[in-house]
Amino acid sequence: MEKEKMRSIMKKIVRLMAGYFVYGLGIALTVNADLGLAPWGVFHQGLAMQFGITMGVAIQIAGAVIVIIDLLFEERIGWGTVGNVYFIGLFLDLVQESGIIPVYQGLLPRFLMMVAGMILISVATYLYLGVQLGSGPRDGLMVALTKKTKFPVGVIRSGIEISALTAGYFMGGSVGWGTVIMSLGQGFFIQTTFSIFKFDVHDIQHHTIDQDIAYLIKKNNQ
Repeated sequence: MEKEKMRSIMKKIVRLMAGYFVYGLGIALTVNADLGLAPWGVFHQGLAMQFGITMGVAIQIAGAVIVIIDLLFEERIGWGTVGNVYFIGLFLDLVQESGIIPVYQGLLPRFLMMVAGMILISVATYLYLGVQLGSGPRDGLMVALTKKTKFPVGVIRSGIEISALTAGYFMGGSVGWGTVIMSLGQGFFIQTTFSIFKFDVHDIQHHTIDQDIAYLIKKNNQ
């Protein structure tokens, strides 16, 4: 039984790490396509430019701050949420520093690169959400604000995206017609990916950190 449990845990860790890496790779493709980034990408790039840090570190800093906000709003987070904060930014920087992603001048290859990035981000989302160890910090913020304000989730999501885009734009983040495509099209690619893998988000029951803490306390008191 213990071996099976350890094997299951290792499979989840491998899947999580694969998801983080593919996500970082997908972001790198959209950055090098240079057609404009998704709203959060604009924010992260602008933050990186303002503080002289890499975009990966900007993702980590922003993610950590958002997780703290989530916790203040009493939103439950999982180990996958914590991993999301650190590893996606790390893998993005490693991919960028390796130089394995080419930079093209032609519009068609840049467009195809952007689409490939969106596809990879969609696959990565499926990989790490399927482990059910917590959603990304930005999704947690969306849920927390929806609960607190009682506004429709669509309004909250749009408000967050517009705020991130606006702040990123004024900090120098890359905005272009690709920003519009990514903002409108990423949801389609995620939905298509979920359909291909027959993945229903309504079936997700995230395991959270507080559950592990409660289990350890209970076990220690036995």
